[in-house]
Amino acid sequence: MNRINNRTLYLLLMAFGFLVVSCANEEAATEVSSPTGINTISFHLSADGKPQYVVKHNNEVIVDTSSMGFDFKNHPSMEAGFKLVSSSTSETKETWEMPWGEQREVVNHYNELVVNLEENKAPKRKLNIYFKAYNDGIGFRYEFPEQEGVDSLVIMDENTEFQLTEDYTTWWIPGDWDIYEHLYNTTKLSEINALALVDNDNLAQTSIPENAVNTPVTMRGQSGIHLSFHEANLTDYAGMTLKVDTKTQKLTSELVGSDRLGYKVKRALPFVTPWRTIQIADKATELIDSKLIVNLNEPNKLGDVSWFDPKKYMGIWWEMHIGTASWDYGMTRDNDGNWVDSGKAHGRHGATTENTKRYIDFAARNNIKGVLVEGWNTGWEHWIGFEDREGVFDFVTPYPDYDLQEVVKYGKEKGVEIIMHHETSAAPRTYEQQLDTAFRLMESLGIHSVKTGYVGKIIPKGEYHHGQWMVNHYRKVLEKGAEHQIAINAHEPIKATGLRRTYPNAIAREGLRGQEFNAWASDGGNPPEHLPIVAFTRMLAGPIDFTPGVFDISLPTKENNQINTTLAQQLALYVVVYSPIQMACDLPQNYENQPAFQFIRDVGVDWEQTKVLAGEVGDFVAIAREERETGNWFVGAITDEKKRDITINFDFLDPDKTYKAVVYRDGDNAHYRNSPLDIVIEAAEINSGTTQTFKLVAGGGLAISLIAE
Repeated sequence: MNRINNRTLYLLLMAFGFLVVSCANEEAATEVSSPTGINTISFHLSADGKPQYVVKHNNEVIVDTSSMGFDFKNHPSMEAGFKLVSSSTSETKETWEMPWGEQREVVNHYNELVVNLEENKAPKRKLNIYFKAYNDGIGFRYEFPEQEGVDSLVIMDENTEFQLTEDYTTWWIPGDWDIYEHLYNTTKLSEINALALVDNDNLAQTSIPENAVNTPVTMRGQSGIHLSFHEANLTDYAGMTLKVDTKTQKLTSELVGSDRLGYKVKRALPFVTPWRTIQIADKATELIDSKLIVNLNEPNKLGDVSWFDPKKYMGIWWEMHIGTASWDYGMTRDNDGNWVDSGKAHGRHGATTENTKRYIDFAARNNIKGVLVEGWNTGWEHWIGFEDREGVFDFVTPYPDYDLQEVVKYGKEKGVEIIMHHETSAAPRTYEQQLDTAFRLMESLGIHSVKTGYVGKIIPKGEYHHGQWMVNHYRKVLEKGAEHQIAINAHEPIKATGLRRTYPNAIAREGLRGQEFNAWASDGGNPPEHLPIVAFTRMLAGPIDFTPGVFDISLPTKENNQINTTLAQQLALYVVVYSPIQMACDLPQNYENQPAFQFIRDVGVDWEQTKVLAGEVGDFVAIAREERETGNWFVGAITDEKKRDITINFDFLDPDKTYKAVVYRDGDNAHYRNSPLDIVIEAAEINSGTTQTFKLVAGGGLAISLIAE
């Protein structure tokens, strides 16, 4: 008999062991499909025990084998060496009601796979992964259960991969740790270069540490498939950007860090991460239809929020951006050109009692139920340009020329609610110290909503707007607001991740390059393609306080700026860009005697249902929405710099009704640059059997009100 030497025996045993592990891990594979089977998530462990997943759409791989793992401080990384302890699947189908929103009822139907993992070697740490497969996309999250000998984890980074299968056309903004106020870029995935955008004269607190993109980031493949990557239920965790490997078309999660604390996330066990989401659509319009992000959040924790009324509002705001008024009470320039506090009124202060009453009077006459007042409280003389902004703002003390109690009383008599404004100057600790006092004041006055702001680099130094520390601050404001029946419209915010389902006092936020850039940006403002991109990117995250409604489009006080839309498009934005609060942002005098203003008077803000009629990312979009309670419909369509025809089939209307329609369309000579105010207003009767083609000019739009007879 042949004898086997020790080395040969060792090699045979190693090979056998490898086969055993490989076979075991091949068996450690499982999958879950969406209710119709259109989307499938497959999970498996690699030969060395690395958690990996694959996503298929219509049996085509759209996310190829992608690994999942974490780097920790004071603990070994979690990346391999796992075994599958158990797995389970289940189905959930429910219908829940939005207290306000794009539609009243939302169907939440998914199949779920839960995998429970444990490391093979001591200390045999545990990790659970939850996968949910929807017909409109997929989501997954990690759970760190209680571990023996470990009470908390410090995450240095999360290494979730998304291995894409082609070089997608991508609409992206850089993975900025402080702001989302960038113009969208349209490139191939392989051409993304976020670091080229670090120096931007139009932006203040930009922090772009590497070649990464912020979410939602939307892509289109050669077959016409559309993907949008984002996250849901961002709770006590850092915001996620996505690093881009331009050579392999791989995205990897990159969490926003804290230079002050030296890590990304610190959490006590047990805890779950936010959901990592991919909305999947065969055509662009289905992305807007998707409710994946809100469905991946917990149900309403606040109960009845009828104290918040969706509304249109005006405000002392635009006049500051166009330079006809100021936020501060008494700033002047010294001989060296520096801003100094003069100690007395300079006469340009916008937030006066008299001016506020003027806005209230106009709003009351025109079916507008709110007035926002910025610059009402002390501190604006020192809010920007100063390194130490702690203690600058007082959120209960008005300037001498603003009688808060009087304007609130006057507004109530007219049926108009004052909307509070709290600019924190990115000093959240100062705001938190005054938060309860400020909200108690609002509650005592019957003020139910506040616009918050966080302009500047976050104090304490080393924190970023989108890091865990600030994520928790924004949540604290939301929860404290709920205690006092106050709804929050956050500017310079953390991203929307569907938390409006859980906290329906999270009514809107900025989180994009808004209307004000048209007034003061040195690059010519927002180009016509901006909003046709926003509708398929940022708007997928949640409501936007974009502040439409500029009628004085040429901006005569701004020599080098104008609005890059037609007047008809400014009207259409009330339907296209969703928010339960919509601002008529222009000055009252610019609306006087303007027939087109009737659309703003009429248009709803709270919807029974929404129909996305047509659209392509960055080109155009058309949306119809039915107003709650009234049954009236409103249609909005916008285009980029290219003129185009759009055909609307009105089969979404009630077949048993005829509707009195008013059409606001671009005039024959309209153009966003040369003739933006050319608008045609026509009356018509329209029913569900009507189909009509409309011409949109460059930068143009279409708005239609359909009142049920």
